[in-house]
Amino acid sequence: MTVVVNLVVSVLVIIVLQLLGMLIFSWMTPFKDMEELKKGNVAVGIALGGKFLATAIVLGVAAFTNTSIWFLAMWFAVGYVCLVAAYWIFELVTPSFNIADMLQKGNVAVATLLCMVFIGTAFAVSSLIV
Repeated sequence: MTVVVNLVVSVLVIIVLQLLGMLIFSWMTPFKDMEELKKGNVAVGIALGGKFLATAIVLGVAAFTNTSIWFLAMWFAVGYVCLVAAYWIFELVTPSFNIADMLQKGNVAVATLLCMVFIGTAFAVSSLIV
């Protein structure tokens, strides 16, 4: 019975952390992600998908390598800060355009690169989670 309770609690914590991560990412853009998705903005969909997958990768590795909910949350926080930093570093190294503006305009090339930046960062950071 304890195993089932631990599993349920772990799944709930992972869902809450995933939603919290997505909420924080949505605050980083000056537009409303869901409104852009309703308009059919593929670029925002690709970028949002990359954010979701990247946070899931970090969460998955944190859950796999830690038996404590607190350590899972701590390592997720560390990984998540790295994902946010990757976004801002990407913004800094592309001074000729603003990422949020490009996404809102539907620039799929920028969205695809941003998606890969998130996923690549998630894999790299996940290798450091112990």
